[in-house]
Amino acid sequence: MAASELTQIMKALEDGDPTARERLYPLVYDELRRLAAAQLANERPGNTLQPTALVHEAYLRLIGSDHSEPWNSRGHFFTAAAIAIRRVLIDQARRKRSLKRGGGFVRQELDDFPELHEPIEDLLALDEALIKLASTHPREAELVQLLYFAGLTLPEAAQTLEISPRTAGRLWSFARAWLRREIEGADTPSGKK
Repeated sequence: MAASELTQIMKALEDGDPTARERLYPLVYDELRRLAAAQLANERPGNTLQPTALVHEAYLRLIGSDHSEPWNSRGHFFTAAAIAIRRVLIDQARRKRSLKRGGGFVRQELDDFPELHEPIEDLLALDEALIKLASTHPREAELVQLLYFAGLTLPEAAQTLEISPRTAGRLWSFARAWLRREIEGADTPSGKK
């Protein structure tokens, strides 16, 4: 994708050009689909969400009519895309959890549905921990989103955040340890951390 073309379209979108949305989608679709497929590859088999559906839902959220924050670069756009993908996956996990907790009207044993156990809870726990991380360490949280939800490599994420790969490595080490402690601490029976 030509970065200058993407930048021009983002500027046109910001200026209210009604055709900008239609021109943007073909430019970013392949990259967004790659990100969605990479993210869904981490999910358990039996996930009903397909990469195409994830891309469409994330794109609609990203380009929704209430979009008020302009993107100033390709990296900024794909950071926003990673956040949109994360939100779609979290919303899906919450829907499944609500069904698991009685939102459906037919009672069935959970053991009949192993795909409803660990991944949903893990994704929701990660989301909660990531929200906490973002409140105190926003750059680290953004890096986690790029690595986990956008599927970027550490050097790609470093470039997107405009930091050195070495700094990204340090931030990633810190964020992993912080998230692990937060998630595992939430799982302890006494709730103490």
